[in-house]
Amino acid sequence: MNPESAEGVRLQKVLANAGVASRRVAEQLIVEGRVRVNGTVVTELGSRIDPENDLVDVDGTAVQLDASKRYVMLNKPTGVVSSMKDDRGRPDLRHFTKDWPERLYNVGRLDAETSGLLVLTNDGELAHVLAHPSFGVTKVYIAKVEGRVTPQTVQKLIRGIELDDGPIAADKARLLSASAEGGGSLVELTLHSGRNRIVRRMMAAVGHPVVELVRRQFGPLHLGTLPAGAARELTKVERGALLTLARRESPSPQAAEGEQET
Repeated sequence: MNPESAEGVRLQKVLANAGVASRRVAEQLIVEGRVRVNGTVVTELGSRIDPENDLVDVDGTAVQLDASKRYVMLNKPTGVVSSMKDDRGRPDLRHFTKDWPERLYNVGRLDAETSGLLVLTNDGELAHVLAHPSFGVTKVYIAKVEGRVTPQTVQKLIRGIELDDGPIAADKARLLSASAEGGGSLVELTLHSGRNRIVRRMMAAVGHPVVELVRRQFGPLHLGTLPAGAARELTKVERGALLTLARRESPSPQAAEGEQET
């Protein structure tokens, strides 16, 4: 929509309704050139937009205009499959979505024995983009593994290793702890790959099978102190960061769809 169109809603009102700031402060943001509509800076206070179709950001952070969209963070416990209905009767995600009236869906997957951060939403477009392998959302995992991991093994994970389905390298890797008494090691891995069970396969390939695995971070979102099995709505800041990430680019049509289990 042309921001100068006589139709639509005044931009400062839209920003105020979205909880960005009061209408007076929103007007100041516009005048200062800190607001963009569909990627174009808008400085006229009389500008009107279509909140249902136009994209707005303030200081480069996306603003959620559609109040019907819900964004939830779940700390998925082990033993739960990443599905809204499991045809084999295993525990699924429905138990964690019953407190919200909307039909929520998971963004990507974690395998049943992996715990940690999973995003649930009714924003289908965002879910599709963020789960798409070509988009390469960064994820951070903490893996408890067998054996004593050495700094040399950590460097090997960063340099890259060969798996059955091709080479893979961690974006970052660091050793958090290693027991000299055979109690295993804790390794933090940062990856943008969506390949199937990739962390478990990488650690097995370097001789340290995973005992426990948790995803601590998904894109800009951090699990923090959210207990296993608990869910909460994203804060306004978290929603803005997630929407900004989702709008950054579109997945290429050539890539296969859907994030695989990790």
